[in-house]
Amino acid sequence: MDIEYSQKKVATVNESKNYNDRVKVSIQDGIADVRLDRADKRNALDPAMFEAIARAGKDLVTNREIRAVVISGNGASFCAGLDFGSFQAMADSGGKSQPKPDADKQNAGVMEPGAITHLAQQICWVWQEVPVPVVAALQGHALGGGMQLALGADIRVAHPTTQLSMREVHWGLIPDMTGTLMLSRLVRDDVVKDLVFSARVISGAQAHELGVVTRISETPLEDAMQIAREIAERSPDAVRGAKELINRLSNAGAAEHFAAERKIIHSLIGKPNQVEAVTSNFEKRPANFAPTTA
Repeated sequence: MDIEYSQKKVATVNESKNYNDRVKVSIQDGIADVRLDRADKRNALDPAMFEAIARAGKDLVTNREIRAVVISGNGASFCAGLDFGSFQAMADSGGKSQPKPDADKQNAGVMEPGAITHLAQQICWVWQEVPVPVVAALQGHALGGGMQLALGADIRVAHPTTQLSMREVHWGLIPDMTGTLMLSRLVRDDVVKDLVFSARVISGAQAHELGVVTRISETPLEDAMQIAREIAERSPDAVRGAKELINRLSNAGAAEHFAAERKIIHSLIGKPNQVEAVTSNFEKRPANFAPTTA
């Protein structure tokens, strides 16, 4: 996958980059505007999107000129989660074969040396590594991996009708992209369990009431940009220092938690009950699960 972006040092004024035709980043007046750009697929996560988000975030981690980041999705939705074709492949297998762990995400299970995340986790975690505040603007759908991506931001602004869900259990999986850690930082344990176990869809307004969403707005992108502009007017040294201190407390134990995510998801993918969850969904029938062996 070729990534179209300049290899030279980040410009100090304005610039634009295009990553894999999946993510566009423009920087103006110290604000990085990150747009998921697969609107025809509701910005669903395919291998090219995983790579693009991770590379865009990695570039911003080392950019000393930016003062805030806004991440949003072009089109009607923020991000609808994993590309639907991956689930269809599981259903088509009919349980006759067991995909290798992360086969549905192809290269999303790759880990770089010394990293605490694999690629699927990193597209959410990288926004915590970016040393300036990251604001997510949510509309339409933020489902599964899309909701976990939003949780990776520091601040979330959502339209009241946005549909959010920790959708993974619906497909016989677990949230494996840092979501349980990030959600647990925001709400009580019983609320986390309710959302994860049920895989139910909640509105942006409900998410705000629960504390998952920071602000509600009829124009989430405009308001997210306004928040970013307000942050950009503050001392960049103070803002970066404040994020570092807050993250030092809230992200303690992250490496161990992410390792546990990887272990559990590997134990589920392609197993009979996980395949049955997907197959029954596509066949529009009640699932016939076997007793657990865990």
